[in-house]
Order: sequence, then C-alpha cells, then structure tokens
Amino acid sequence: MSAKTLKTNKASLEGEIKVPGDKSISHRAVMFGSIAEGITHVENFLPGEDCLSTISCFRKLGVVISQNGSEVTVFGKGIDGLVRPEETLYVGNSGTTIRLMMGILSGLPFETRLEGDESIARRPMTRVTIPLSEMGARIAGRNNGEFTPLTVNGGDLSGITYHLPVASAQVKSAILLAGLQASGETVIIEPVKTRDHTERMIKQFGGEVERKDDTVKITGGQALKGTSINIPGDISSAAFFLVAGAVVPGSDIVLKNVGLNPTRTGILDVLEAMGADILISPYDNDAAEPAGDIRVKYSKLNATTIEGELIPRLIDEIPVIALLATQAEGRTVIKDAAELKVKETNRIDTVVNELSKLGVNIEATDDGMIINGMQSLDGGTVSAHGDHRIGMMLSIAALLCENEVILEQSEAVAVSYPAFYDDLYQLMKK
Repeated sequence: MSAKTLKTNKASLEGEIKVPGDKSISHRAVMFGSIAEGITHVENFLPGEDCLSTISCFRKLGVVISQNGSEVTVFGKGIDGLVRPEETLYVGNSGTTIRLMMGILSGLPFETRLEGDESIARRPMTRVTIPLSEMGARIAGRNNGEFTPLTVNGGDLSGITYHLPVASAQVKSAILLAGLQASGETVIIEPVKTRDHTERMIKQFGGEVERKDDTVKITGGQALKGTSINIPGDISSAAFFLVAGAVVPGSDIVLKNVGLNPTRTGILDVLEAMGADILISPYDNDAAEPAGDIRVKYSKLNATTIEGELIPRLIDEIPVIALLATQAEGRTVIKDAAELKVKETNRIDTVVNELSKLGVNIEATDDGMIINGMQSLDGGTVSAHGDHRIGMMLSIAALLCENEVILEQSEAVAVSYPAFYDDLYQLMKK
C-alpha cells in the first residue's frame, strides 16, 4: 500500500480535462454485450479496476472480450451461450459487478461461486439474494446468504412483483437482468427513482422495458442484439473537480463530455443551490445517455440541506459534497443517506473521521452528517481506507490545507479514476 504526500501550494486550478468513462455504464456495456447476440463495440470504457473485474468474470463465463485501453469489443454469444466457469468469479472491490452478476447467473442452469475482497465480504447481499430467491434461484452464502462467498444455482425463473425496501439501482438492475430470463412479467416498484442506466441499455440492445412513475416492468424471453456504445464521462468522477473548481480561489475549469443523465445530476443541483458559478452546455444529439460540457469557477457558497429524493441522485458524491460544505457560509445538513454505511467503507464515519483529522468541524448522524462552513483546513496524515472516493475527496481537500497532507492507501483511486492525479496536476497553476 502506498502513501502519497500532497503538498499544499495554494494553487488555483485552470484548464480543461476529460474525465474517464462512466463506471456504471462501463460495467453494463460489458454485461449486456456478453449476454447479447453479436458483436458490441464500446468506446470510452473505463479501464479502472472495478470494470476490469467485470471483464474478467465474463471471460471466465466463456465470452471473448478484447480490450485496448478505453476501447472494448465484446463478442456476445447470447445469454444461453454462457458456460459454467471452471473457477470462482472474483469481483475484486466491485459491488456493481457482484450484484448485477447475480441477476444474470440466477437464470443460468449451472452453479457459480462468487467472491470479492475484504470490503465486498462486509457488504450486505440479502437485498439481492432475497428477490432472486423469490424468482426461483438457489443462492447460498455466509450467514444465510448475507455475505460472500456466495454460490448461485440458477435456472427456471418466474417473474415477480417486488417492492424495493431501499432505493438501489444495483438491486433493481439485478432483478431486471433476472427478469429478462424469467417466465412472465417482472415488476419492480421503487421508493425513489434510481439511476436508470440499465433500462436505457436494455433498449439500446433492442430490448423492451416499461417505466411509469415509480414502477419498472420487463417481460422475460427477450433476445438482445449487439450494438455500439460511446460512454460519456463519469459525473461521479467529475464531481471532485467540480467541487475543486468551486472552492479553490482563482479556479476556472472546463470538464468535457460529462454524462448528464438526470438520475445522476444531483451534484449539479447542490452546486447551484449553494450558489456556485457553474455553466452546463448539453450536447444536442440523440445519444442514449445525455452528455455535455461543464464549466465551474470559484465563487462564494451558501450552506444547504441535502435530503429525500435528491439522495439517490448523488449518493456516490456525498464524500466530496461534505468537503464542499466546509467552504460554504452556514451549516449544511445531509440526511436520509444511511445507504452510505454499506458502501466500500462506512462512508459516514470515514468522511467524518478523516476530515476531522484535517481540522474540520463535522458531525456524524445516523443517516448523514452536519458540516459547519467557512472552515480552514490544517493538514496531517489521513487514509483512503481502500475507498476510491474517499481517496479522491481527501486529495481535493489537500488543496485547501495550510500544511501538507499525507494520504495513505492512495492507490485506491485507481478503482474508478486511474489518471486522477495526472489530471489534477495538469490543472494546478502556481
């Protein structure tokens, strides 16, 4: 594990960068390309560790996948063409991989074993295994299937109507992927609308899925066809530079080709509510996923409350939003975000503990945090705790610190943004 020393020099950030391809869409492009019939070409794929885990799993299932940096070609063989893997499918640190994979494997007539790293071993899986078991899959694992390693025995699924107990795009997607293979209709009712990349991609591959208000329906037995996908930049990765541009004095940044899917743009709503100087220029095209350029400049900010239906639209951005709030006038409250406790780390406690080491006045609550604004940050030794979003947030925090920051486990950022530090240093102006 490596430690990186981040020396503060009060540099402003100026210039233009293109953030890497969207992680959620990259995962799904490989998955749908693998279960579709024919060739799928993927451009601007994110070659981060999580997405490479997805490629590895499908190769073990017999799919030929070529990858050259951000260019990927998947030689799909249809879902019935997947074969029983000779070894355990290892998902690394990727919750998206394991949960969506379970949906696919639940409909296949063989046994598969899944496991991941120590972080995955702590993340709850019953939210996925319960509905898949109701559909007919047989899933066993540690603590009655709550934790990995898991074994999936699939086949002969039946559609169900399922009320999601928590707003989770991963759970919804797993059920939809199982529903593609189930007899009859599968109906999912969400408490709050979550990111809809899976629904969009089903249509992109020639399938049909129906959305009305809080309900999603899919009919089993559909065959998907290979296609071409150009993945927009990941707004969750862009969020770190959006916040940096807003809080570091003198900054002026342009982020090119950022995904603007409305189920993911909560970070932009927060920035606008806090008074950030931000300009969004959407592209005028008919792409399956909307995208555009975003320009952000340093400005004075005001505190806000972040809660309710906004939370699923920015759940991955909350660590850096907490940093944003330290530079706003007033007290920012984040609530209804208990889901943060079951991410790569308990992100409520981790954000509070690590920012506190830098001198931030921040308080954890049962479902979020309270951050006092207009704070000066000191410096010190902090840790990413193996969590990519914590590592990147602390790296941006270092730009505001009076003294140097030593970031332990800095390699965690490679999970979703391998070139993060290259892009950060490119933007720094003395």
